[in-house]
Amino acid sequence: MADLLGSILNSMEKPPTVGDQESRRKAREQAARLKKMEEEEKRKKAEFRKKMEKEVSDFIQDSSQQKRKYKPMGKIERSILHDVAEVAGLTSFSFGEDEESRYVMLFKKEFAPSDEELEAYRKGEEWDPQLAEQRRKFKEQAALEEAASSQTEKMQACPNSNYRDKYSHLIGTSAAKDAAHTLEANRAYGCVPVANKRDTRSIEEAMNEIRAKKRQKREDDTVAQGSSS
Repeated sequence: MADLLGSILNSMEKPPTVGDQESRRKAREQAARLKKMEEEEKRKKAEFRKKMEKEVSDFIQDSSQQKRKYKPMGKIERSILHDVAEVAGLTSFSFGEDEESRYVMLFKKEFAPSDEELEAYRKGEEWDPQLAEQRRKFKEQAALEEAASSQTEKMQACPNSNYRDKYSHLIGTSAAKDAAHTLEANRAYGCVPVANKRDTRSIEEAMNEIRAKKRQKREDDTVAQGSSS
């Protein structure tokens, strides 16, 4: 029984000491401060959102404005502004190299920025439509000149290999054709007469024709001798 009572007394929480009471008091005060800070943060966010909603609404109703640039702001503020712009049907972008210099720009849907304009903002440059148009024309002209130069190089690298076309301006079209024909025939047949190379008769037919010519010649000679006698 004594052991049971002892174990119960030991398991019971001891009365807090002065140090424990002070620690708990500080913990309660810290929790209260944190809660107050959270409430203050929520209040500031709500006020900032309400302010941005008013400014975005005024921007939409102002027909003279196509875009609006805001001063650099923190990440939370940028996030709220992006959300407000999306709900309002606007396009928004953040620009700036580091966190301290990042800012937000709003664009109306009908005046959405081009890739060139966005690239200028990302580089920290001001967008100049006239300068951009001049750059675009310069690039187009440079591209045309490069294409023409490339075409000229290709034509020079592939000279005309046609013999007749190559020399027609010097010896005339007809003469060039004849020269090309003669050159081709001589190369094909070598030193053998061209007519012999083009003879399509068989050997037997050629020999018979030769014999016939000889007989005809002898007969012609015999007739000639009889006439003279």
